[in-house]
Amino acid sequence: MTIEIPSVLTKEQVAKVRQELDATDWVDGSTTAGGQAAKTKDNLQLPTDNPIGEQIGASIIKILTTHPLFVSAALPLHFLPPMFNKYAGGGSFGTHVDNAIRHIPQTGQRIRTDLSATLFLSEPDEYEGGVLNIEDTYGTQEVKLPAGHLILYPSTSLHHVTPVTSGARVSSFFWIQSMIRDNAQRSLLFDLDCSIQRLSQELDGIEAAEQSSVQLTGVYHNLIRQWAEM
Repeated sequence: MTIEIPSVLTKEQVAKVRQELDATDWVDGSTTAGGQAAKTKDNLQLPTDNPIGEQIGASIIKILTTHPLFVSAALPLHFLPPMFNKYAGGGSFGTHVDNAIRHIPQTGQRIRTDLSATLFLSEPDEYEGGVLNIEDTYGTQEVKLPAGHLILYPSTSLHHVTPVTSGARVSSFFWIQSMIRDNAQRSLLFDLDCSIQRLSQELDGIEAAEQSSVQLTGVYHNLIRQWAEM
């Protein structure tokens, strides 16, 4: 299940974040990749202990934990703190699968990477190339979103970033451990939650419909109760 989460950041928030990121120092991004991925990773990255990155990352997580669409899709349990990268001058990232387990630098806590997220911080017309290609059961999805929008996809997916031939592609990327490990179960819960929300809005005030909505909500929470890992 690959889902676009629109307008996580406003235009004003993106501008402020970019101003802060553009004023700080970047390092070779291959130093943070796994052995196999490092061979195909050509970008710049903010060090994980950069205080500006830590502050911006904390703000992003705070926004996402109250974002209804994101919470419904991810059912997040743990976040790896957001990191930041920049592709320019032909930079790219070859086809790879994200590491299954990652460590939170500040605490050493290990999290299972169920979901991968990319939050775009450059407008599509600011750079050429830089398309995120995600392979799933329905083929390859090409993703190049407006600044402030986020793409959420299973970390089991093969994916790559095409070369940036002009301009610069800046983004935040991070991983989530979901309460629901299984992608199919998580997708089913997301579809059910979306249906409940639509029914509640469309049939507001109709008593029989409201009773059905309550029953469906009960089914939703009972499925979470059965499947969730805490």
